[in-house]
Amino acid sequence: MHGVRGVLRWTLVPALTVLLAVAACATQQRQAGRGATPSPVTGGGAPRGFTLLASGDVLPHDSIIRQAGADAGGRGYDFAPMLAGVRPVVSRADLAICHMETVYGANGEYTGYPAFKSPPEVAAGLRATGYDACSTASNHTLDDGAEGVRRTLDALDQAGVRHTGSARTAAEAGAPSWLPAGGAKVAHLAYTYGTNDVPLPAGRPWTVNLIDRDRIVGDARAARRAGADVVVVSMHWGTEWQDEPDERQLTLARELTAARTAGRPDIDLILGTHAHVPQAYEKVSGTWVVYGMGDQIAGDMVNHAGRPDPRGNESTLARFTFAPPERSGDRWRVTKAEFVPQWFDTGTGRVTNLNEAIGRGRPLTAVRDRIRQVVLSRGAGQDGLLMGR
Repeated sequence: MHGVRGVLRWTLVPALTVLLAVAACATQQRQAGRGATPSPVTGGGAPRGFTLLASGDVLPHDSIIRQAGADAGGRGYDFAPMLAGVRPVVSRADLAICHMETVYGANGEYTGYPAFKSPPEVAAGLRATGYDACSTASNHTLDDGAEGVRRTLDALDQAGVRHTGSARTAAEAGAPSWLPAGGAKVAHLAYTYGTNDVPLPAGRPWTVNLIDRDRIVGDARAARRAGADVVVVSMHWGTEWQDEPDERQLTLARELTAARTAGRPDIDLILGTHAHVPQAYEKVSGTWVVYGMGDQIAGDMVNHAGRPDPRGNESTLARFTFAPPERSGDRWRVTKAEFVPQWFDTGTGRVTNLNEAIGRGRPLTAVRDRIRQVVLSRGAGQDGLLMGR
């Protein structure tokens, strides 16, 4: 990942008491769905559909950490105010998935680029916003070795946020994250292209999932055999600062969406992160692929040419409505696909729902329209993708 410039304007807001309650309550539900097949839905009638929402990279640079400290009034860190602008959208979803790109540091030793060690309070902020789960496989997963992974997953557990993509044990690595949504059992898997040349910890090759087509398909099929109605795969992939998906992304998307068992696709949705910028949505072989959602939280971004690049603070929320199959054994269908454009305002340290802000008169139409153009660049509009609010 690339560096940042400037410092966020500090906005002093008292720490939210609700975060403490969330964390305390969450300790009672430590990864309840991790590694165990969920119980079947009980009760009469057909299972109901659900909405799934996903968002891009949470990447706390130094300026972001300072902002969270200011928002906590000097008493720790509070990340919920940064996300308050999208909380109404996130919390309305039956299932909300984030991407925690960085690991958490220890004892106040928190750093941004190039080796990220974020405050563990990020997890409570995500949960307070309405997120149920995060993917945790990225090129920064090993920035603080196996201890950083353990610390991060422990904090997510405490906050009540489920996770997949990195692991503390081989058993944990061998299972998807099971996520209840409506009447469905959702299996969530996550993988990264690499770890910035940091080797996997000795004796712990399972610490982070690396992208391998055969492994991904095998994991998806295993999840289906274990009872998954919907299989969601998060991919940390692509070329940084490139609006268009690269050839590797396109090839993997074709191969993964083509994988089938008894005529049924093995994977039901692919969610991409990493490129720093929003990328296209596309329906490939009948399956929706989001090549890249952009950075949801990041400081003022500088691209590979060394220039400030505002695209690094643009992103989308991906929202998909799933309906149960008409016949037993058939696929759960996406009946509505939407993207919600958002922007991180580095001046105030806040994530902004662009459509809502434009409706209030803020001059952000050009930002929204650029995001829309990129998202629709591979013909997703013809397959029914809509811009949501």
